[in-house]
Amino acid sequence: MWSLMMGLWQPVTNLRDYVSQNPPAVTFFLCLLILAVSFIGLSSYSYTHTLPNPDTVKDWNHLLSSLSQFQLCAKANASSSEFVSPVPSPLMDTDTLNSTETPSVSRLHLKVPVVVTSNSNSGSLKDLGLHAVLKARQLHLGGNETVNVTLEFLSGNDTYTCLTISAPTQLLPMRLLPPECPASEKNISPIHVEASNQPPTALQTCYSLHSENDPTLTIMLTQEEQSVAERHLLEVSVCLLAVCLILCLAASLTHSLIRRHHWNGLDLQNEPLIDT
Repeated sequence: MWSLMMGLWQPVTNLRDYVSQNPPAVTFFLCLLILAVSFIGLSSYSYTHTLPNPDTVKDWNHLLSSLSQFQLCAKANASSSEFVSPVPSPLMDTDTLNSTETPSVSRLHLKVPVVVTSNSNSGSLKDLGLHAVLKARQLHLGGNETVNVTLEFLSGNDTYTCLTISAPTQLLPMRLLPPECPASEKNISPIHVEASNQPPTALQTCYSLHSENDPTLTIMLTQEEQSVAERHLLEVSVCLLAVCLILCLAASLTHSLIRRHHWNGLDLQNEPLIDT
C-alpha cells in the first residue's frame, strides 16, 4: 500500500506527464508566469528610475514634434505687404477677457530645441523670422482654435530657436515650460508662411523644422504616483504567481487521481477469478 501511494504521489513526474499531454493549458500557465515576471521586472525598474507620466500626453516635446511635421513655405507671390509685425517677447503675457465667449489667450516666448533648415541656397537664416497660423488640431492640441506661431533664429546658435506661440490658455502645456528666449536686439519682421505637409515645389522657398526630444520637458510621475504604481504592479504579480501555484497543484493532483484510477483498474483486472 505504501509503495502504491509513493508511486501515485510523484509531483515532478505528474507535472512532466501533464505538460506532455496538455499543451494548451501549459501555454496558458507560461503566459501567466511571464506576465508576472514582467510586472516584477517593471516594478524593480520603476524603483530605480523615474518614469514619464502616461496620463499626460500634451507636453512641449509633443507640441514641437507635431510642429516639426510641417514644411513652412513662403507664398510664391509674396510681397512686402505679407510681412507681419514682430510679436512681443515676454515669457508669458496672458490676456484674460471679461467676455464669456472669448477664452483667455496666452502668449509665450520660449527657447526651444528646434533646428530650422531651408531648401533655398540663399544661405544664412540670420535675422530671419517666420510667422504661421495653424489650427489647434494640426498640432494635436484641440479643434479649430487658432494658434499663432513665430520662429526667430538665434544668432550663433544652431540647436535652439526662439518660438513665440499664442493660443487659448487651456490648449498649451503650461507645466515644465522651456526657458525664456532672450529679447532680440533687432526688430525683425517675420515672413508670413503657410504650414504644409506636401513636398515643396521648385519655385517655393520652404523651411523644415527638426525637433530634438528634451528629457527636461517630459512630465514625469511624482514620487507618490510612482510608489502607487509599484505597489499595484507587485500586488498583481503576487496574484498571478498564486494562480500559477494553484494551477501546478491542480495539475499534479489531477494527474495523481488519473494514475490512481488507472492503478485501481489494473488491480481489478489482476484479481484471481473464484471458481463457483
